[in-house]
Amino acid sequence: MPTERLTFQGHSGHTLAARLDLPDGPHLATALLAHCFTCSKDIPAARRISARLAAMGIAVLRFDFTGLGHSKGEFSNTNFTTNVQDITAACAALDDRGMSPTLLIGHSLGGAAVLKAAPDMANIKAVVTIGAPFDPAHVTHNFADALPEIMTNGVAQVSLGGRPFKIGQQFIDDISKGELFPAISNLKAALLVLHSPTDDTVGIDNASEIFLAARHPKSFVTLDKADHLISKAADAEYAADVITSWSKRYLSLTPPAPPIGVPEGVLRISEADATGFLQDVQSGPHHHTLADEPLAYGGTNRGMSPYGFLGAGLGACTSMTIRMYARRKGWPLTNISVEITHDKVHAQDAATRGDTKVDTFVRHITLTGDLTAEQRAKLVEIADKCPVHRTLERSSHITTQLAP
Repeated sequence: MPTERLTFQGHSGHTLAARLDLPDGPHLATALLAHCFTCSKDIPAARRISARLAAMGIAVLRFDFTGLGHSKGEFSNTNFTTNVQDITAACAALDDRGMSPTLLIGHSLGGAAVLKAAPDMANIKAVVTIGAPFDPAHVTHNFADALPEIMTNGVAQVSLGGRPFKIGQQFIDDISKGELFPAISNLKAALLVLHSPTDDTVGIDNASEIFLAARHPKSFVTLDKADHLISKAADAEYAADVITSWSKRYLSLTPPAPPIGVPEGVLRISEADATGFLQDVQSGPHHHTLADEPLAYGGTNRGMSPYGFLGAGLGACTSMTIRMYARRKGWPLTNISVEITHDKVHAQDAATRGDTKVDTFVRHITLTGDLTAEQRAKLVEIADKCPVHRTLERSSHITTQLAP
């Protein structure tokens, strides 16, 4: 996933830092991701969601709000309204590049901000909130002990996530006026609400209020056992999977014609976790799966192994070839199942050298239906004509090219 560092002017003219994650293949749509309160564009959940969207052809701009992360300006001079204005500025920056966003994603207070901003953005087709408050003033509970000092002195230094921030009276005044019901009820886009029932920072009742205020189309998915920051890798992966599966229903993701000589298009594999072996496997914008290694071989066991995919290709092709022949003959074949086993483990094989053929695939075929013995024998014979079977039996030529 290529990533471009860029900057644009925020609400007050200060330079805001951003990352534009681009697809390896065709650019089919653009999304904008707004981070959680006092977080940054680089938290793990944001990176994982962005990577999954980029894999399916959706470019993602994630940026730091004014005064946070690598962006300029003073956080103490910002508020909920300026967050909304920063989102508008980010969309304008994308417009200038000819990449107008059609998908908005907001986490926590960033989720409230995208809900507030979305009704004024004509191109937005879908909005996703993650752990968002229905009342933006909800965030004040994070520094409730400092409210008396803010009321008295106009400002106070608070600790949020182990970091010091200055919160001023203007922030309190502004966020108390940030009613979301009108914006949500006037939302002209599909809405996906993601929230954890165990979120002890922003309670699940906030998700219910957001969902009830919105018109259809709308969806509500709980992130069971996840924390507010979606800090666990498995929870971030699940959120990313839900967002990508849901959003393609509302975005126009029509890929260009495949290159000449590549009838099925380009299969793209990108590393999802540099600490293990997890891989995103994407075939066009609509087909995604994960590849991994078992725990015993240093993986996280969240997807099939490379040899598992090879066996799956053989099994699927076998079943399809048998079905095609039986359908043409009009034979009473009601069901086909294929079991594939392979005697070599990829992680062990990767460390070996030599050209000796040691792969053995065992294919067990079950044919259901009122078939004669002769018909069954013929269908087993036809299984050997499966194109993947033939590819595995004969040598293939693989050309490797290093991208510039």
